[in-house]
This record gives sequence, C-alpha cells and structure tokens, in this order.
Amino acid sequence: MTRSEQLFEAAQKVMPGGVNSPVRACRSVGTYPRFLDRGLGSHVWDVDGKEYIDLIGSWGPLILGHCCDAVEQAVGEAIRKGLSFGAPTAAEVDMAELVCEMTGIDMVRMVNSGTEAVMSALRLARGATGRSKIIKFAGCYHGHTDAMLVKAGSGALTGGAPDSAGVPAEIAGDTLTASYNDLPSVEALLKANSGQVAAVIVEPVAANMGVVPPQPGFLEGLRRLCDENGTLLIFDEVITGFRLAPGGAQEYYGVRADLVTYGKIIGGGMPVGAYGGSRKLMEQVAPLGPVYQAGTLSGNPVAMAAGLAQLRILKSTPEIYENLDRRGAMLEKGLKQALSGIPAQVNRVGSLLTVFFTESPVTSYDAARSSDLTQFRRWYLGLLEQGIYSAPSQFEAMFLCNAHTDAEIQRIIDCAGKIFWQEEYL
Repeated sequence: MTRSEQLFEAAQKVMPGGVNSPVRACRSVGTYPRFLDRGLGSHVWDVDGKEYIDLIGSWGPLILGHCCDAVEQAVGEAIRKGLSFGAPTAAEVDMAELVCEMTGIDMVRMVNSGTEAVMSALRLARGATGRSKIIKFAGCYHGHTDAMLVKAGSGALTGGAPDSAGVPAEIAGDTLTASYNDLPSVEALLKANSGQVAAVIVEPVAANMGVVPPQPGFLEGLRRLCDENGTLLIFDEVITGFRLAPGGAQEYYGVRADLVTYGKIIGGGMPVGAYGGSRKLMEQVAPLGPVYQAGTLSGNPVAMAAGLAQLRILKSTPEIYENLDRRGAMLEKGLKQALSGIPAQVNRVGSLLTVFFTESPVTSYDAARSSDLTQFRRWYLGLLEQGIYSAPSQFEAMFLCNAHTDAEIQRIIDCAGKIFWQEEYL
C-alpha cells in the first residue's frame, strides 16, 4: 500500500469522504487521491516521491508556477511581520489599487474565497436593484452558497448531484436557470419575470462543466439584455480573472460587467477572494451603504503580499500571456492529432483546456454531459500513470502556467497518444 493510500484510509475516518473538497476524492475516476508533498515550477511530487507535470496548478491561480521566487520572498517578508491583524494594512490599499488599475473597476472589497465573493456580489445586486431573483446557467459553478447550488457544475456535477440537500426550496426558487450560449433562454426568463431579476451571473468562459467558450455574440447579448431589463450583469472571474489577460475576460472579450468576482488567483494561490464594480454600486456596501458584508480576516496581509507579487509580474510582463496562449495552442493542436482516431473534442481558451470524449462539438451543458465518462476515466488514469497530474473530473479544466516548457507540452501530447493506442493502456 502506498503512503497516499494509507493517508486516504486514515482521512476517511476523520473527514467526510476523506477530503476537504469533494472532487479530490477521485471517486468518478475509480482511484484514490495522490497526497501531494511539494511543488516547484510546473511539477509536483506526491508523498510517495513520484513526480508529475502539474496541469491543475491549485485549480488555476499559480500562473507563474509553484514556488515562484518573487511570491515566496514577498510571503516570507509578510510572515515576519505577523500572520494576521484583523485591522487595515498598507498591502490592502496596494492590492485594491492594482486590481482596479488592471481590471478597470472603480472599487473592490476583499473577502476570503470565491464563494464568499459571489455571495456578497449577489447580495449587493439584490440590495442595489430591490429585486430578489437571479439568473444563472446550468453547469456553471459559483461556489457552494445555497442560491448557487442549482444545476451547478464542478464537483457537484462530477458527483452526480448538481443540486444539494439542505438548500431551502424558497431560496432555490429565486434562482432561475438558463442555458449557456443560449440567449433566447435568458430573454425568456427575463420576460417571464419582468422587473424581478436582480442579476445575471455567468462564468464568461464556462470552466466548471469543462472548458466551454462563449459563442460569438453571447456575452455581448447578455450585456444588451441586462441593460434593456434594468438587470445587473455579474462576471464570475474566479477562473478567468488575470489568467486570460491582465484585465481578465472583460478585457479579453471587450465586454464590461457591472460586478466582477475573483478568487484565489489574486492571492497567488492563497485563500482569498474579492468583488468589485462601479463606485455607485460599491458605495452601497457597509459602512457606506445599507448592504452589509464583513470578514474578520479579509485582506489578510500574507495573502495580499502573495497576490501583489504575482499581479505585479503579470502587469509588467505581457509576454507571459503570449507564452501561455502559444503553449495552449500547441497543446490543443497536439491533443487533437493524438486523439484523432476516437470521438474526442478539445476545447480551449488561452491557457484553459478540456478534452471531452464525445463526437459532437461541446458548446453547452447538455453537450458536455454527453461525454463518455468511461473513456475519461481511462484518459485520467493513463495520464496519471505516465506522470501527468490532471483534474480527476471530466467537468474541470487543464491549467497551464508560465513555468511549463515546450518540451513538457510535447511530453503531455506524447503521453496522450499512448493511452488509446498502446496495449498496456487498453
């Protein structure tokens, strides 16, 4: 028995499913989780000493890779001053100014996770509009608040339970579900609930049903429909923020949202989140306005230090985004060639990718759900055996980082080519 198996056995006695986040349990791929010990650059090592090329990167925020020198140095300096104060620090001001400068929003409030950011943005949208209903999209995941666990993606979709027990019907009743990339479904909900919808919330690139890009005109159409109906548009940029471009999906697609939410990516991988928007909206948040939101550890100085170090590098080094996109295109092309003999689709936006095992193009939640999960299981285990650490779910993304090399991308492609054609993987 490996050390990972021993740890998982012990973990199941003291944690639900042996994990602190469901998808980590690896149930959908029929194996046990590899317990990680350390990371460096684009690689991680498990507790048994096996080395992997990492395609998760802490689920996206490690754009510069593991143990970036500048981030580690900033964290070390912050720790020597204190772990937490529950009081304002200069780093919070620096972070807020940088986030606003890079994204074009007026004001931002730091929180502790993407889930908390979404929860707070929804409350603000309801408070600002005086309306109660929210439109979300089937398969999009916005954290585990009650209102958002309606046809959710990510781990909820992976586990076969897109809805959750414990969510009161009266709360779920205010969440309306549209189809991603389907503007008429949004228009119909707005018409049927005229004057009642506070906000439309969307992942500008769906990445929790696997990577599903917005079709041309979709985001622009959402902006138009929200303007016509007095409804706020919220971009959940927990995954796309600062990854697709310095200004996130808003910059990448040229569409402005009213409110934007961010997650661990602004903390360089440390637990943190934020939501922001126009001055008019954000000044409705306490202590200036009637919409209450608070957090004892919000703006944690260590998380701020890590995030500032990463964001400053991203802001001053635009070639990072060129490298990420080029390597993403290289991996996309290589995987399509390697999997050309089987029903498979490779979806990509920038440095985000997903392989879907289906004959049809994947542009929606229903199309993503048509994927062959048995083939995905074989794919995941084949990559893992060859030292490629990827998400244990069909409905997640691969994340490239600036530390990945062309040689490592080619190795991933070569490994992918073996899984369905060499006897040991059949």
